[in-house]
Amino acid sequence: MKQNYTVRHGALEGIEAFLAVARHRNFRRAAAQLGVTPPAVSQAVRALEARMGAALFVRTTRSVGLTEPGQRFLDRAGPAFEELVAAGEAVRDIGQRPTGLLRLSVPRAVVPLILEPMIASFCRAYPEIELEIAASDEMVDLAAGGFDAGIRLGQFIAVDMVAVRLTPSFSFVVVGSPDYLKRHGRPERVDDLRNHACLRLRRSNGAIAPWAFVDGNEAIEAMLSGPLIAHDYPTLLGAAMRGVGLAQTPRPIAEAPIAEGKLEPVLDGIAATTPGVFLYHPGKRQVLPKLRAFIDHLKSAA
Repeated sequence: MKQNYTVRHGALEGIEAFLAVARHRNFRRAAAQLGVTPPAVSQAVRALEARMGAALFVRTTRSVGLTEPGQRFLDRAGPAFEELVAAGEAVRDIGQRPTGLLRLSVPRAVVPLILEPMIASFCRAYPEIELEIAASDEMVDLAAGGFDAGIRLGQFIAVDMVAVRLTPSFSFVVVGSPDYLKRHGRPERVDDLRNHACLRLRRSNGAIAPWAFVDGNEAIEAMLSGPLIAHDYPTLLGAAMRGVGLAQTPRPIAEAPIAEGKLEPVLDGIAATTPGVFLYHPGKRQVLPKLRAFIDHLKSAA
């Protein structure tokens, strides 16, 4: 059976006044510590005693002492209150300067292209930030997963997110190894791909991604077949370099093997483009200094 739960109004009222009096054994000195008047401290303690249903102090004209209930309350409330104060200071610290754990959800292909070149300089610049990079090609719920931000291709970012551009728009390139193209020929049209081994990507929602092209103003999606299905672009790219088949990947991650002669592009004239790579987060009001520092460092390193 579900139990009703409510936070009692004023449950913590008077505790700071009680602790100050218990520390000084004097209402006037407690008031001076708290920056209030002695009558205000007396009133707060009396209200706390009324809620507790027990006297917490023994008062005489010359001294103030703790009753047995007061001592028991001090033994338990004192450490708990100090922990609350420490917790508040820790939260305030994170909210005011770049510190704490910064968790990012990032596709594997993005790590070597965008993050690796700036990780060392960021960690040196912000030694009080712990940077955690969760490399996964699955789309995650940032809030549910405990992430501060994510990095994804622009077309996959929800409209209610704040997006920060990290790269210009770029094309998707079809690539194959020189040996594969020598053995199987170079496709000249989309229809030619049906005679090739096409390496495909399975998206996080379980669907196999079609290959995308543009013919004039017409967008074309081709559902193809081949010997390999992977969940990330680096795996597809590695298989293409080993001659397993053709792969369609974002051009930035294929540029290095193309420049090294390990891969050759085909069908460049009808390559589809993507808006680019973006960092995204839930909203401007939720940007803590640690995330703001990371965004600014990414921009300066670009």
